[in-house]
Amino acid sequence: MGGAYAVAAGLTAVSVALGSSPNLSGALGPASPLVLTFLGLGFLIVVALGALLGWRLLRLLGAQSSDAGARLHLRFVALFSLAAVAPAVIIALFFGVLVTRGVDNWFSARVQTVVENSATVARSYVEEQKDYIGDHVNAMAQGLDQAAPTLADTPVAFAHFLRDLANDNGFSAAYLIDREGRVLARADGPGSPAYLVPPVSTFAAADEGNDVSVGAFESLDLFRALYRLHGYPDAYLYVVRPLDRGIFRHLRETEASLVAYREAKQGRARIQAAFAFSYVETVLLVLVGAVWLGMSAANGIAAPVARLVQAAGRVAGGDLTARVDTANDPEEIAVLSRAFNRMTRDLREQQEALRAAHVDAESRRLFMEAVLLGVSAGVIGLDPQGRVSVVNRQAVRLLALSSGPGHGRLLSEIAPELVAVAENARAMGGDVEADVDLSRGGEARRLRVRASHDAEGLVLTFDDITRLVAAQRNAAWKDVARRIAHEIKNPLTPIQLSAERLRRKYRSEISTDLEVFDRCTDTIIRQVADIGRMVDEFSAFARMPAPQFAEYDATELLRRAVFAQRVADPEVAVEILDPLPDAKLVCDGRIVGQALTNVLKNAGEAVAARRTAHPQPPGLIRTSLTIGRDCVEFAIEDNGIGLPDKDRDRLTEPYVTTREKGTGLGLAIVKRILEDHGGQLLLGDAKGLSGARVVLSFPYSRGSVAAKSDLEVRV
Repeated sequence: MGGAYAVAAGLTAVSVALGSSPNLSGALGPASPLVLTFLGLGFLIVVALGALLGWRLLRLLGAQSSDAGARLHLRFVALFSLAAVAPAVIIALFFGVLVTRGVDNWFSARVQTVVENSATVARSYVEEQKDYIGDHVNAMAQGLDQAAPTLADTPVAFAHFLRDLANDNGFSAAYLIDREGRVLARADGPGSPAYLVPPVSTFAAADEGNDVSVGAFESLDLFRALYRLHGYPDAYLYVVRPLDRGIFRHLRETEASLVAYREAKQGRARIQAAFAFSYVETVLLVLVGAVWLGMSAANGIAAPVARLVQAAGRVAGGDLTARVDTANDPEEIAVLSRAFNRMTRDLREQQEALRAAHVDAESRRLFMEAVLLGVSAGVIGLDPQGRVSVVNRQAVRLLALSSGPGHGRLLSEIAPELVAVAENARAMGGDVEADVDLSRGGEARRLRVRASHDAEGLVLTFDDITRLVAAQRNAAWKDVARRIAHEIKNPLTPIQLSAERLRRKYRSEISTDLEVFDRCTDTIIRQVADIGRMVDEFSAFARMPAPQFAEYDATELLRRAVFAQRVADPEVAVEILDPLPDAKLVCDGRIVGQALTNVLKNAGEAVAARRTAHPQPPGLIRTSLTIGRDCVEFAIEDNGIGLPDKDRDRLTEPYVTTREKGTGLGLAIVKRILEDHGGQLLLGDAKGLSGARVVLSFPYSRGSVAAKSDLEVRV
């Protein structure tokens, strides 16, 4: 049996070597009859060996009911056969199914239709362009014939008319020529192809009827067409229409690919058949060898081992109640059997304990996750060692944890601002509450943090109260501003009128210290005016009018504000970055203009403050207007003193200012205007200059009416 197996293996190897020999003309070349002969002989020998082994297996199957050794024989044979067949089956699945099916799909009727239709589609595209040229040339000819009585004697007007017709009909160039090819009128541009005189045959074709004579120039990817005009004695319309670059080359490549596809399809069946036959013979050869080796290895195994194998199979199937009877076994085998029984008993007890613990832990985990995901506050849990054990999604967002929840890390690594609250809770052994200021990525937040400590660890919960604090502070300042404006504004007018009356009535009567008198009265009037302006700002902040929404040109709003700043401060240059987009903004144009004016005024004052200490470089304010996906942004940059790094987010609060004589209401009013419009005010450092950058972002929608309705409802 061993000799026959060696002969079969040798024949298969020789067949594969001959089929893949580079000296022959491929696997199905002149050597194909010899390859098939060797494969056939080897296949017959393998089938004979398989029949012999099958007869032996049938004998074992008949005896397995009473002989445990027979069952063990069959198990060994099955295992060896599986070890041999499994790789072959996997290879067959990947190569025999995926690759072969992939080849079949490649040469399927659908793919063939796609490949063949691709050339048809390309040709159809060319024919469609010819039809387009014919239709539009006829339309141009009708227009030219109708315009002949009025434009024939005015070459300039006729040329403009011809250019308009060419542009409207999609032609890069159009000419009016005579029979000799001389150009009577032309409409071409700098990028148009060079003029070529049509051949005589093209003129003859155009004279035969009313059809348009179209010629393709594949090297230039364009069409040229000639048409006889009937409204002129000797005139032809000659047009040029370019196509997509490379369209004719793609058409030729598509036709060549179709020919190559048809040639490849003819030899597919023979190659697949030879491959399948050699593969099946190799698989059978390996399978017969595995069965033979399994039967040889099982001959020396006794019945106790067969029972142990059977019990092990039950355990492998999940039955941990399997036990091996050791009553009649030899001592050497009995030791192994008893160890097996102890192992199965321990495994069963451990499995039951693990299942109970897993069910309990999983139920607790699901409950905690559901609770933490549902709360709006951030939650961080710390173990007794002070390391993070639980972090919910809201905490990740509020703390801006870009590297993940941070499980197992120290609290000082992910949120050092909360360490003091946690330490206080540990020291007091109870609950602690405090407000904490947090800064992440240039954005400041105020969190109300509550810490609870017990023996199992510490839990931190916190809410974002930034907007609440800002709203309370703004409401308080509005009330203060309203009271100040009411109490101060009433006596201002009598004071100013009294000072003016004193100057008019008594100036002529003063004979000494007239200069002092003038200086004092001027000071009173000027200071009253300054206080009046301050009171007006208080009133504007306290009583912001409701915006009246309408559609405005955002570009015009910016240009007006820039013009006003240029007039107010000619020494500071104000630039507008062109081109400005065409954007219609739904807003209150008056108060939006006020916001732009305030920001530009602040920029001019910042530039003036910087030039006091450093006159160079000259003052510069740069403005721009951009349209995003859902917003319109006015950006204003300057080369002034810039914004402070500390408490930058508080600059939009009332009465917070960095200028000596500022009221701190300018940016507060601008922020209020932006909030009334559903937008936001962004403060930062300039990108192209050395000062500050302020961005006024307004919501923007392509549908102006829808945006207007949405803003009115929001306000």
